Formats: sequence, structure tokens, C-alpha cells
Amino acid sequence: MTGTYTLLVELVSAAEIEFGAKGTRDLDSGWYAYTGGAFGRGGFSRVDRHARVAAGENDARHWHVDYLLGHPDARLADDVRTADEDVECAVARRLGDELRSVSGIGASDCDCGTHLHFAPDRDALERAVRRAHDRGDSRGTRNGHYF
Repeated sequence: MTGTYTLLVELVSAAEIEFGAKGTRDLDSGWYAYTGGAFGRGGFSRVDRHARVAAGENDARHWHVDYLLGHPDARLADDVRTADEDVECAVARRLGDELRSVSGIGASDCDCGTHLHFAPDRDALERAVRRAHDRGDSRGTRNGHYF
């Protein structure tokens, strides 16, 4: 299955994280939402790959979010998905309307300012992510299950 996903990532303590060519960002402790697309071969298996990076089972850094996920104080808590629709940029823009943006992360192949957003607590982040994925013409999923 293919579509758009948003990872919910907890950063337990504030950290300075190097995002490859995008440079270093000072990130507050709290919750981060990273939105990406899974339309290549394997579809949502990309989310499984991100989980392996977060678990320390894969050291390769292919996407900006891998630098956050690979940090020892980061934890991948969940994901929200919209199946079979390329709404990556629309979701990122909606999140930018509600949450604090981390500029330039995850937006190398589009004209968005970022695909990484921050909230101090999980509830606020998760509500914003669900709203951003909720569209009348699609069904969102949470951790691979429809909600």
C-alpha cells in the first residue's frame, strides 16, 4: 500500500541535531511530526525502515528525519497515514498553520518550507496531525489501522 504518512516522534531532551547538508538545528524537548510520502517500491514499508533507524537497527541516513530518529533521545511513538493519496505537501502546510515549524527539513523536493513540525505535548501534536490527514475524500490510518 502507498500513500502519505506522518511520524510522531518524541524528543526526550533538547538536542542539537545535524541534518546532513541542511545543517544543525537546536530542537526543544517535546513532540515532532514529520510528514513524508511512500509512493516508491515498497510503499509504507518506508515507515518500517524509519522504525528500524529509530530502534538503532539501521544506521543509514537517507532522509532528513533519519537524523532525528537516529538521535539517542528520540523515540518513534506512532504514525498516521493517508492511503493511496499524495497529500504530503498539503498535510505539511496544514501542520504549519497549527504547529511550530523546523525550517527546511524534509522539503528538498518541493517548495514547502518544511515537513517537520513541533508541539510541546503529544496530545496537541496528534490532534493537529489527525486534522491535517482528515480529508472528506480519504480515510486516514493510525499506525497502519484506519480511524
